[in-house]
Amino acid sequence: MSGGLDPRTRMLLEAPIVPTLLRLAVPNVLVMVAQAAAGLIETYFVGKLGTDALAGMALVFPIVMLMQMTSAGAMGGGIASAIARALGARRRADADALVWHAIVIALGFGVVFTLALWFGGRWLYTLMGGTGAALDAAMVYSNWVFAGAVLVWLFNSLAAVIRGTGNMAVPANVTVIGVLMLVPLSPLLIFGWGPIPGMGIAGGALALLVYYAAGTLALWLYLRSPRSLLRPVLATLQLRWPLFRDILRVGVVGAVSTVATNLSIGIATALSGHFGAGAIAGYGTAARLEYLLVPLVFGLGAPLIAMVGTCMGAGQRERALRATWAGAALAFVLTEAVGLAAALFPRPWLLLFGSDPAMLEAGTQYLHVVGPLYGFFGVGLVLYFASQGAGRLLWPVLGNIARLAVAGVGGWLALRWGGGLAGVFAAQGVALVVYGIVIASAIAGGAWFGRVGWPRTTRGLLRRVAQA
Repeated sequence: MSGGLDPRTRMLLEAPIVPTLLRLAVPNVLVMVAQAAAGLIETYFVGKLGTDALAGMALVFPIVMLMQMTSAGAMGGGIASAIARALGARRRADADALVWHAIVIALGFGVVFTLALWFGGRWLYTLMGGTGAALDAAMVYSNWVFAGAVLVWLFNSLAAVIRGTGNMAVPANVTVIGVLMLVPLSPLLIFGWGPIPGMGIAGGALALLVYYAAGTLALWLYLRSPRSLLRPVLATLQLRWPLFRDILRVGVVGAVSTVATNLSIGIATALSGHFGAGAIAGYGTAARLEYLLVPLVFGLGAPLIAMVGTCMGAGQRERALRATWAGAALAFVLTEAVGLAAALFPRPWLLLFGSDPAMLEAGTQYLHVVGPLYGFFGVGLVLYFASQGAGRLLWPVLGNIARLAVAGVGGWLALRWGGGLAGVFAAQGVALVVYGIVIASAIAGGAWFGRVGWPRTTRGLLRRVAQA
């Protein structure tokens, strides 16, 4: 059955599931932690500019993460899934051609993000509660970051292309080296040194764009090298709608889910704005930990996309499901451990970014309430990635919409009924629980295969997970 397959593809189809997932996840978790560290490094140094700068960055951050999660998680997942399924079905020529289709998609979406935030940024950040110096800082940072949106899209799309072949090491190496470069570059451009003038918050954005430009070049050089499984040569540059559709049918639906996730954060930011700039900064800083979980789970989810996609392409449905539940269990343990640690010890995290009393109070409230529920977020997110591999995203999208509804309506009701900031955060926590349970129950009930026979009890769902 596996004769003629590339060894990496054969591994995804035949090797023991948990050891294989862990072996592929380790470098990928490192790359995602490093990529998240890039944002944290920038936040740390911007925090030295004061609370208004930190609040301004908090206003822009959900939109930056929307771009990151759309390019790396949603459309990136569609790219990796399409390539994995093509390789699993032994459609090697299509896999090569998909590289060019991924590049065209990245260029198009990058331009859209640039134009949307250049012309609509001020309106959006004002709607989210930005005023005065915080809004001014948000606009400076936003204009610089989104000037280079194409670089972010190209970097994440090329990384997804490589991960779709089961190769997690190359994106990991490129990202880690880039972050090491970013550590001195970010403070240099923010504060200046010698003949180099300090650019303030704009310097942090510019440093980030230099990181993505260098990383994009490195990934492209790898794809053109003899070591690459794929061959994106000019002879394969023949754009075909069926290949665009293969990416977009997963990526666009995934983008709806990503928008819902970031809307939840954006709504919570706006609701926090009722309590002042300190509350916005505190929530934005604390919520960065939730955003940090996204790349952590993606570190596990990316190999899961490759394994599930390859197995589905080869017709191995049962193995795809076993891999999915193994990934869900690992994600729950990982994210719940982080959440409990944050709930028990919130101040060490918050003090990394500032010491304003209002910021610390709001951030501590959030982590106390929401941190212990992070495990449900991890389960929902990793099942979203697995569903990308399967090319079946309806229920992950519905789960995310349910999260958005609970977070938005619940937070609004909390304010209306005098629940205060703690009530707003409680709504966010309940929303995470709904998110994880809806997606897990649907997949356990057979949603990938055209049926949803909901497990009658929680025990039934847990039994299916244990059988993995």
